[in-house]
Amino acid sequence: MKNLFLSLPRHQKQIIAAATDFICLPIIFYFALMLHFDSLKLEPLKEYSWLAFSTGAISIPIFIKLELYQAVIRYIDQKIISVVVIGIMSSLLVLVGLFLLIGNARLSPALFLIYGINATLYILASRFIARVFFLGTAETDQMQRVAIYGAGQAGNMLANALKSGREYYPQIFIDDNPQLQNTTIGGIKVYPSSQLKKLVAIKRINSILLAIPSLTRHQQREIFDRLEPLKIQIKITPPIINLVKGISRVEDMRQIEIEDLLGRDPVEPNLKLLSVGITGKTVMVSGAGGSIGSELCRQIINLNPLRLILLDNSEFGLYSIDQELQNLKSTQGLDVEILTFMGSVLDYEKCKDILSTFTVNTIYHAAAYKHVPLVEYNPVEGIRNNVFGTLNFAKAADTTGVECFILISTDKAVRPTNVMGATKRLSELILQSFSHQGSRTRFSMVRFGNVLGSSGSVVPLFRKQILNGGPITITHPEITRYFMTITEAAQLVLQTGSMATGGDVFVLDMGEPIRITELATRMVHLSGHEIKTPETPNGTIEIKYTGLRPGEKLYEELLIGTNFTITDHPLIMRAQEAEVDWQFLEATLKQLEEACIRNDHPAIRSQLRAIVQEYCPVSEIADILWKKIIAANHRQHLEQITQCRE
Repeated sequence: MKNLFLSLPRHQKQIIAAATDFICLPIIFYFALMLHFDSLKLEPLKEYSWLAFSTGAISIPIFIKLELYQAVIRYIDQKIISVVVIGIMSSLLVLVGLFLLIGNARLSPALFLIYGINATLYILASRFIARVFFLGTAETDQMQRVAIYGAGQAGNMLANALKSGREYYPQIFIDDNPQLQNTTIGGIKVYPSSQLKKLVAIKRINSILLAIPSLTRHQQREIFDRLEPLKIQIKITPPIINLVKGISRVEDMRQIEIEDLLGRDPVEPNLKLLSVGITGKTVMVSGAGGSIGSELCRQIINLNPLRLILLDNSEFGLYSIDQELQNLKSTQGLDVEILTFMGSVLDYEKCKDILSTFTVNTIYHAAAYKHVPLVEYNPVEGIRNNVFGTLNFAKAADTTGVECFILISTDKAVRPTNVMGATKRLSELILQSFSHQGSRTRFSMVRFGNVLGSSGSVVPLFRKQILNGGPITITHPEITRYFMTITEAAQLVLQTGSMATGGDVFVLDMGEPIRITELATRMVHLSGHEIKTPETPNGTIEIKYTGLRPGEKLYEELLIGTNFTITDHPLIMRAQEAEVDWQFLEATLKQLEEACIRNDHPAIRSQLRAIVQEYCPVSEIADILWKKIIAANHRQHLEQITQCRE
């Protein structure tokens, strides 16, 4: 019957509701007459029948006008009370006026008061009983039983939103406020978090929904620390105001992100530092289609530059960020000229023409090959792009009088053990040398660790592996990395531009390094799973260690030495590190270039070690093509020796 009623067209449901009220309201009036005359006999009350039947005829049009029948019964809330009270009071006024005009008998005002109270109770009770009936019971196996962490306004609104759906059923509230504990809100009891372990088993809770929008990231992490041992799925709700306005849906609740696990509250950017090299100026971003480059572009365009120039050799990446920026420009009414160029920083003439034609003031050089194993397997391409691309781009900037040139560097440039790190450190040395040659351009670099959401980040990989049931692959159980959100990293990079004096090595405060195994374990637990180990054989997700990849080291560093100074920003330091004389650097770079042309990998490694003295490779030369050629030459040589002996 319930399903049959729910399947009816909307107007038929409204007719049924109105017809029910039309029948029931006269009965309620008769009941009020019985109470008034203190008699259960209907015979003496017949003379008031016209008045009883008038109740439906008067009330129904008023309820229609107040849109009472347009409310969806399953989704009604306390707001319906005011609508019903206004409707009953209005109908009572009309009813009393009608009686005074044509009524012959004398009736006490108490009769109408009794009728009004009972009619109000009937309308409200019938709606809320129907709501419970049509929502069904919470015990259905199709619904996920959830605990809502946070019994404040946001949690209450979330509970109401969940009750309207068929996917989640709120079983309990969890709140650490003693004043709310052991109370009942909207029929749901509030418990302290200390009872969660027991309640999860008793109430068969499937998920915990976090609904405390005022939490700082540090406070959020403290809650996750308490919830992690439960090994139950944790979800974070969208802003409640978005649910109310219909911008977000209950289905938009998201899984725990690594940003939530970092527990680091972002520092508000210094707007003065942000705008100095950008507002009203022409800004160019190389590698604009990449993770860091595209985020820099998103933030730069909101700082009102005169012109934003994008450069990348990836057609898809360049197209994607260009479309996104054009949309931002249109929707926000920004007066920024956006120019898109497909090309490489290795093309000196093209870079020089762009810089001079559009009088570029500031450059953010993010173009680089950054994937450690790939560069290790393809070192020549990594050196050409990262080293000689930076050299060409810096020369073009110097020639055309660019005011500020900022290189996006990496923590892997500190005591590098791989080609990628060595190329980035060499790029830093090139810019430092340029700065001391009397250049008009202020060359500086910003060094930081892994950014969340970048291409190659372990987090999306882990999430995909967990979704697929494992295993999670990690290179080594003791490997650690620094992490920072891509938004925060880009903000800090932009702020370094105003502090650059030339040759600066800026280092971002990345917080504490994180063990990748611990990160994976937390992600598994907060997704509602258990790690499979000899101690927990029933675990659902296994961690497999695959061994360190070529050039990879267990931990990263941000400073070569301990000599650094603070800046105007609490999360930005200025490192004081050894530099290389330009004449020596120029000569060795030429030798490195010649070795790359010859594809002479022993010479390439030797030259890298000569320039970057901290470079200490931890693996053999890994270039795939070179190894095959060497192996083939070796076989050919052995065959020639064998033939000679024969």
